[in-house]
Amino acid sequence: MTLDNDFAHLSDFEPMRAELSSIRQHLHANPELSFEEAETALFVAEKLEAWGYDVTRNVGGHGVVARLTVGAGKKSIAIRADMDALPISEQTGRPYASRVPGKMHACGHDGHTTMLLGAAEYLARTRRFNGTVNLIFQPAEEAGAMSGAQAMVKDGLFERFPFDVIFGLHNHPGAPEGTWLLRSGPLMAAADTVEITITGKGGHASRPHLTIDPVVVACNLVVMLQSVVSRSIDPTQTAVVTVGSIHSGEAANVIPESARMLLSVRSFDARVREQLEARIRKLAVSVAEGYGASVEIDYAHGHPVVVNSEKETEFARMVAEELVGADKVTTCGLIPGSEDFSHYLEHRPGSFLRLGNGIDSAILHSAKYDFADESLTVGAAMWARLTERYLDAD
Repeated sequence: MTLDNDFAHLSDFEPMRAELSSIRQHLHANPELSFEEAETALFVAEKLEAWGYDVTRNVGGHGVVARLTVGAGKKSIAIRADMDALPISEQTGRPYASRVPGKMHACGHDGHTTMLLGAAEYLARTRRFNGTVNLIFQPAEEAGAMSGAQAMVKDGLFERFPFDVIFGLHNHPGAPEGTWLLRSGPLMAAADTVEITITGKGGHASRPHLTIDPVVVACNLVVMLQSVVSRSIDPTQTAVVTVGSIHSGEAANVIPESARMLLSVRSFDARVREQLEARIRKLAVSVAEGYGASVEIDYAHGHPVVVNSEKETEFARMVAEELVGADKVTTCGLIPGSEDFSHYLEHRPGSFLRLGNGIDSAILHSAKYDFADESLTVGAAMWARLTERYLDAD
């Protein structure tokens, strides 16, 4: 068994602190949106190639996969970072703020990429493991239903770059810098989007008895939908049904022909997800028919639930506690946001971790958000030690 002192420590990354901040701030100043990450991918690939990795570009778009094998070990680990930015105009006032109007790293993917690059440099330099490490730099995490994870899987990620387990992380505003939050089982929600189009019979506002008013139907449906979670789902389960948009008509004196509603539906269990869809469909049809209207439902399934495997999560917890101390490692609550890392976990065991971004950090997707550079060395050291521990040289 390799001695503990032979695994990566935070002190190993202190000399890299300034360089990691420089890389992160360069990426922050030059954001690229989903499926447009050409320069970011080039920047990443050139560094990895210079460090001696076998690098494959353009996996699932601008995805980059770097592989390094040391020794004769048969085990293989994958670690993923996302690279894309968001269509938001930055308001941080930082000297390294986005140079691209209307685009910024408002979710911390610049930090995620930098931490994995820091680990990559260390692992290539020290080579204190026995097996294969796969570093996945993913495009288009923010793309919605058809995201970069799905594109990389479709492009043969698992067949071309075999690995046994996979890990990833996201920064966590509201938790202190350098602290870890982990959770076995469900962590982040499945996210579905529903478009409901109600078709009635338009007419003059002064003669509603000659019409079938889709606005009345839509408003009644909104009220009925509030019962889906409260009266159809086990109260020990967690679910969300939000009506985010209703649009119908343009004039006060005209009853419109149709109304369009958009819903966001979140859940943490596959069975609950099915129940939500069945109930929403039934309510939409029955309410519309009750008023003599017709309805069309477009139910788009987004990312599935992020379900962390227990073995890999407890392994990551052990490594985190070794690295920063047990007092800086806590259990994470359920997160109603979604993550396309879930697509990897449907194929391989693994765990998605959360890394504190500061108690006073702006929320994700805010124009005032910025990744905390204080967490860069912690994240890089975690990925390095996790790799070494999993691919123990003994």
